[in-house]
Amino acid sequence: MITRLATSIILVSLTMLADTTAVFAISDEEAIAKLRSPENSTGNIADAVETVTGYRSWMNPDMKPIFDTKIVGKAATALMRRGLKNDNRTYPPHHLELLDTAEPGSVLIYVMEDGLDIAAIGNLMATTAKVRGLEGFVIDGAARDITAIKKMQFPVFTRRISPATSVGRMIAINKEIPVICGGVLVNPGDFIVGDPDGVVVIPRNSIEEVLRLLEIYDQKETKMMPIIKREKSILKAIEKYNRY
Repeated sequence: MITRLATSIILVSLTMLADTTAVFAISDEEAIAKLRSPENSTGNIADAVETVTGYRSWMNPDMKPIFDTKIVGKAATALMRRGLKNDNRTYPPHHLELLDTAEPGSVLIYVMEDGLDIAAIGNLMATTAKVRGLEGFVIDGAARDITAIKKMQFPVFTRRISPATSVGRMIAINKEIPVICGGVLVNPGDFIVGDPDGVVVIPRNSIEEVLRLLEIYDQKETKMMPIIKREKSILKAIEKYNRY
């Protein structure tokens, strides 16, 4: 039986294939600038994406930044799996290749299958990402060298913190492929927004409609705030603008 998640992956992947020649009205740079606006929180974005696509866009609630920050960028993905002790084959370091070649401003998505207790990055990889001008990491797994990463102020969102290295434990399977990160499908090139509330994913082919809804949400909330302060009631504001 095909699960809803599997169906979602198939449908979204097919949509992406159909849109490979699409011409978008808004550039990536314009979209990223709009998503950086303070009013466009991950909460509002999650609402907008779910309205547009019908699917959840927020990662598991334990996906949190190691310090309060906001990231906005396009996803570059890598997948790692646990290796077998008797497997002597040599595997290309896809995750490191991605780190060295991803476009500046990219958000690196590292998925550690069955590896929540294993650190995907540490001080050296975070330093590399920072000097290369990457936007940040989102790790379905763990991170380490947290004190050093906080000191350099490089954004890392992760589900766990662990001293355990991935070297000798995890194998990089592939890069720039669709992955499930924090329970959500991420395709290379999707927009990623993270803040202290968590991380959300915006499919590239939905960005224009999502941004339109975000503008509507902001207009409504701006008008609702004076009503709440004046009437000391959220119900009266909701009655007028149907937003909470």
